[in-house]
Amino acid sequence: MIEWGRTEDETVEKRILVLLPVREEHRELLENAAPQARITFCRPAELTGQIAASAQGVIGNIDPKFLPDMAALEWLQLNSAGADAYLKPGVLPAGTVLTNATGAYGLAIGEYLVGMLLALYKKLPLYRDQQFEGRWENRGQVRSIFGARVLIVGLGDIGSEFARRLRPFGATLIGVRRHEGPCPAYVDEIHTVGELDRLLPQADVVALCLPGTAETRGLLDRRRLSLLRRDAVLLNVGRGNAVDLDALCELLERGELWGAGLDVTDPEPLPAGHPIWRQERALITPHVSGGYQLPETFERIVRIAAENLRRFCNGEELLNQVDFSTGYRRKI
Repeated sequence: MIEWGRTEDETVEKRILVLLPVREEHRELLENAAPQARITFCRPAELTGQIAASAQGVIGNIDPKFLPDMAALEWLQLNSAGADAYLKPGVLPAGTVLTNATGAYGLAIGEYLVGMLLALYKKLPLYRDQQFEGRWENRGQVRSIFGARVLIVGLGDIGSEFARRLRPFGATLIGVRRHEGPCPAYVDEIHTVGELDRLLPQADVVALCLPGTAETRGLLDRRRLSLLRRDAVLLNVGRGNAVDLDALCELLERGELWGAGLDVTDPEPLPAGHPIWRQERALITPHVSGGYQLPETFERIVRIAAENLRRFCNGEELLNQVDFSTGYRRKI
């Protein structure tokens, strides 16, 4: 039976529920961050309404079904960067501070994007397919990242890390943000989303690194996809609903794109019968660019959670607070 943790100080004020798959060293890190707190470690599958109801702070993406009865909740620390499931009015108890794991995923997904782009540019998936068939055939010309114009839509943690890793390849890096601002040193140009129609036809590569919000839904619709160059590559590691998948599939079928690398789709999971599965110009992975596949990602999540736990129990401003109106991290 899972019970609330105890400390020697029975005057503790904060009860913290941790839903992450922590090891002993992670437990110690969290406990040391807030020795005055009562911390309960629980697997999501074992969570009950009775346990959840008393929590004042939760670390981990709790099933929203528990939230209506969690009147004591003051803070929810997500283990994801995206906060889609918790943003609608009434999902979280009034006054709950929502924080995300921005900063944990940039390394893993930035490297993933580089790998995906190289695989498509060098036609590695085609040669892998041939390997299984025992077929020795030259598939023709390939592309180089050197000199390519790479449009990175969404220049947060993930987009920024992708840009930093791509810079040594000699690409021209163009960042796209919601609002105007200074140009970071790791990109060559910075523009706003309102300029997409002008930027898309100039891009060799378009990488979407966006959260799921009302603004990003359908961002690359049929009309905007038609603006892409015939030899462009589209990469998406943000949210599948940012792209019209049927329109993208049609472009690939007609050979009007060099390729598409998708870690996210809409719908998700991608139905077995969807025609894009059979597109040789598409490279699809089942939403695995982030997650805990890279161990360092989880370590970063725990470190973010520990720092915010310390701040929460000491009444300090929390890091990575999510703006409910935008879904993005709020700057403090």
